[in-house]
Amino acid sequence: MAVPGRVILAAVVSRTIPTATVARLPVYLRSLVELPATQETCSSDQLAAIAGVNSAQVRKDLSHFGSLGTRGVGYNVGELRSLLREALGLTREYSVVLIGAGNLGSALANYPGFEAWGFEMVAVFDTEQDKVGQIVGDLTIQHLSDLEKVVADREVSIGIIATPAGAAQDVADRITRSGIRSILNFAPSVLQVPDGVSVRRVDLSTELQILTFHLSSRADESAAG
Repeated sequence: MAVPGRVILAAVVSRTIPTATVARLPVYLRSLVELPATQETCSSDQLAAIAGVNSAQVRKDLSHFGSLGTRGVGYNVGELRSLLREALGLTREYSVVLIGAGNLGSALANYPGFEAWGFEMVAVFDTEQDKVGQIVGDLTIQHLSDLEKVVADREVSIGIIATPAGAAQDVADRITRSGIRSILNFAPSVLQVPDGVSVRRVDLSTELQILTFHLSSRADESAAG
């Protein structure tokens, strides 16, 4: 059972902390989960090393939750883990639908890690008749025309878009009309959505280009040296 005081704290914090800090909270939580089960405390230095940031950043980020940790001892792992889960809204389960059953969509539908964090994939949709009726993961691909009914019946909170870029905006429009207010977009396009709808974009090609930038920079440094 969630502690009422902490639920209120998490709600306040989520509205006030910087977006960049919010993006690091899941990293801190995953780092804490990966610690040995017998470890009771964790220093900012250790958490920083696992999360890939510096300890000053860890302390600054966690200071948004108030005074945490004990000097010379560190943070209580269990308490900090619970607080981060509450701040990230992970104290309940979320129903998720996936639109786009191509190679990427099928891989996402088969990914076992969603359930561990409270995300239940309840339906996969596509518009191509040769895909409708096929099985991906534990689900039968449905036609997109069934979206609104499934959203209403399963109280869906999150929609994942894994369509080609040209179809993404139409799908986003349909998702928002169905009542979903959170979208994870894997399509290489920028979506226009109404106020009150949150979109996170995962652009794999952009991430690869960032990696090639660093590769080129290191190559130039080596050549100069």
